[in-house]
Amino acid sequence: MERTLEDWIAEVKADLGIDLDVDVRGLLDLARVVAHGVARPAAPLTAFLIGYAAAQQGGGSAAVAEASRRTAALAEGWAPADRGPGDA
Repeated sequence: MERTLEDWIAEVKADLGIDLDVDVRGLLDLARVVAHGVARPAAPLTAFLIGYAAAQQGGGSAAVAEASRRTAALAEGWAPADRGPGDA
């Protein structure tokens, strides 16, 4: 049996005791925007920060969605001149 991304997410959620519907497509789209608009290493770090911010706001899908929306707007407005050496 081939294991999928959905299988991985379900297993991690179960292991960490997380009961949250994950907008996989939305988070992957955000990671793409950040990786291409800011820098590749920024994508996983940004995902962590979104989760942390959502937790500080009480958690839940709505908090993740709001943090993602705000972060996507920042990444889309990130100017190439703001990039440092080694960035995308």
